[in-house]
Amino acid sequence: MSRPRTRIQARNSAAILEAALDVFSQHGFRGATLDQIAEVAGLSKPNLLYYFPSKEAVHTALLSRLLDTWLDPLRAMNPEGEPLAEILAYVRRKLELSRDFPRESRLFANEILQGAPRIMPAIEGDLKPLVDSSAAVLTRWMDEGRIARVPPHHLIFSIWALTQHYADFDVQVRAVLGEGHDPFAEADSYLEVLFTRLLRP
Repeated sequence: MSRPRTRIQARNSAAILEAALDVFSQHGFRGATLDQIAEVAGLSKPNLLYYFPSKEAVHTALLSRLLDTWLDPLRAMNPEGEPLAEILAYVRRKLELSRDFPRESRLFANEILQGAPRIMPAIEGDLKPLVDSSAAVLTRWMDEGRIARVPPHHLIFSIWALTQHYADFDVQVRAVLGEGHDPFAEADSYLEVLFTRLLRP
């Protein structure tokens, strides 16, 4: 039976994961090094290796924590709710996730762009069944004539693309919009109009 972690161990582990999030989201898995993570965390490399035996172990810990955060907005969609309101609420939750967790979004995007070598089991084991069940709910709403008929999986993909873009391409979005614009407030209004017009029966 393992001993519970001390307060210092918990603090150091959290500092390593926070530093790794910065480093991986900026440089990707291949470009990141344990030396960079240790420096950002304010720890020596041997101290970091006491908590995580490899770069892969740090990355996997981050990704496993991230996936739950990423799935929660879709899990919150109520199959018995008013369809358009539920979909718009999901869009809003995804947009808020991009606003509040941009580094996590870029970490996930980098992993997917590399072919998802470390997170594919979680995608197949957690993400796919959730998306399939959500698509079935969307299809039922379409069959009932409560929203317009569109390919349900592609509707979900569109929501991902149109919300996560604001995290993954934040620098580009802000540079193009210029000062004085709140990209997330403007996106919220735009996406509500877009999906309302698309889905209203």
